[in-house]
Amino acid sequence: MKFALIKERKNPPDRRVVLSPEACQKLMQDYPQAKVIVESSDIRVFPDQAYSNLGIEVLDTVSAADVLLGVKEVPVEALIPNKKYFFFSHTIKKQSYNRKLLKAVLDKNIELYDHETIVQANGARLIGFGYYAGLVGAYNGVRALGLRDGLYKLPKVETLLDLDAVKKELDKITLPNIKIVLSGTGKVARGAQEILDHLNIKQVSDALYLTSQFSEPVYCLIDVMEYNKRKDGKVGSREEFYNDPSGYESNFMPYAKETDFFIAGHFYGNGAPYLFTREDAKKAEFKISLVADISCDVDGPVASTLRASTIAEPFYGYDPQTETEVPFGTPNSIAVMAVDNLPCELPNNASRGFGFMFLEHVIPAFFNGDKDGILARAKMTENGKLTPRFAYLQEYVDGE
Repeated sequence: MKFALIKERKNPPDRRVVLSPEACQKLMQDYPQAKVIVESSDIRVFPDQAYSNLGIEVLDTVSAADVLLGVKEVPVEALIPNKKYFFFSHTIKKQSYNRKLLKAVLDKNIELYDHETIVQANGARLIGFGYYAGLVGAYNGVRALGLRDGLYKLPKVETLLDLDAVKKELDKITLPNIKIVLSGTGKVARGAQEILDHLNIKQVSDALYLTSQFSEPVYCLIDVMEYNKRKDGKVGSREEFYNDPSGYESNFMPYAKETDFFIAGHFYGNGAPYLFTREDAKKAEFKISLVADISCDVDGPVASTLRASTIAEPFYGYDPQTETEVPFGTPNSIAVMAVDNLPCELPNNASRGFGFMFLEHVIPAFFNGDKDGILARAKMTENGKLTPRFAYLQEYVDGE
């Protein structure tokens, strides 16, 4: 079986790749019946020569491959018919801007495996870049704090070589006496927490956070059962909330009254309560003045996120009284960091980490008869049709 790393063609350019040179080498060592080829690229974080040096063939075309591996959406005109493709298609939530892409995948008889659909039997995702989004998002939030308040100047992550270089920059700064709340307990939150811990910020319990003042910067990690509560006052459960959040309401305001800096690392599901609304942000007791919205659900559960920001211009301001965007640093505004492609800023580490997960969870399925159903669950299209698991997308494909 022949695998190919394809050139990323989406703009703005994405330097990430599914497999590093070392990951390609390991794949072929572990599975002698497999071969990996690489489509030449002048933007990939690992240059062509890095692959060639390990004996991996670099070509101008990879049409001879069976399985094509990419990160971002493949432009319709670049899709090769009758192939197996892996990439983030951004279609499973019926995103309108990619309807033509999914339709083209079907028209070209392509088997599409979206990285987001690679899940365990219980639906838990097996691979992704969330951890790296958390790392970069938390760093960007700390960077915004320094720039806004004139405390220090941190460089952009994209200008640094890797995570070690990021941490060396953090070693040069001292945070003021602030209170930080971090939402979520998944990979995104774990990445953000690694940055906070590297800064030696003390983690405190909910009870202490909500009732005490401190002489040093502190943070509190909160999960869905902390920032949501049952409307009837009874004790809720995570399982109940995830199955049907309609009986719940936000319990975030007690944290908003005590927080200077909010890092949003949670997953937001359909029908779940907003963490804070525009009306909440208008209240005098609402204390948050800086939000690093890593989750970046626009006009959603974090009211200050009016739009996604960019790596080039990562920060803007939100005026809670007028509910409008204002320049970053405007007095009485909430500073917002809402970059929606954060792992792109750390392409080396993100690619290496992603490749490790891909080798562990996906590649074996090609050689063990897919005994765990990894490929079967992930396959979105086959023989020009949506698979039963993704039949709900048919009206979306048809434009209805």
